[in-house]
Amino acid sequence: MTALEFSYSLNKMSKSLKPFALKLTKDMEEANDLLQETILKAFTNRDKFADGTNLKAWLYTIMKNTFITNYQRMVRRNTFIDTTDNLHYINSTENITENLAYTSFALKDINEAIVNLEDAYKTPFMMHFRGFKYHEIADKLNIPIGTVKNRIHIARKELKGKLKNYAVK
Repeated sequence: MTALEFSYSLNKMSKSLKPFALKLTKDMEEANDLLQETILKAFTNRDKFADGTNLKAWLYTIMKNTFITNYQRMVRRNTFIDTTDNLHYINSTENITENLAYTSFALKDINEAIVNLEDAYKTPFMMHFRGFKYHEIADKLNIPIGTVKNRIHIARKELKGKLKNYAVK
């Protein structure tokens, strides 16, 4: 693909990228900046694009990665290093002191809700919670992967219903 053809394709795709940029940034100016940065990166790296592959997916990936990189950069900028003898990392934007009593009540309620789940739902849910992949759970429990996904979904739904008092409003 020549540079002119690539440029034309980028221009054509930019209209479909804008809503995605707006969804990521939640701000029109930042969305325009992200779109512009994405198009620039795509054009400067056009030699890495393989003909016959999905240009739209490639551009979405560039945009998502650019957004994540910019976000991480912003978070690092708002964090400073305390140069005292303790050498703690402190987030400068907010200081939060949590009520640990509330946390222990919540944890007790969460554990009780999990214990009260039926074993058919609790076992796959806890395995997934501990980091097992769906296919590993299916193999270990000797059930279809669709059943595993369904049981985890149902367990989450039940837990959400039982723990709605802790929902963030």
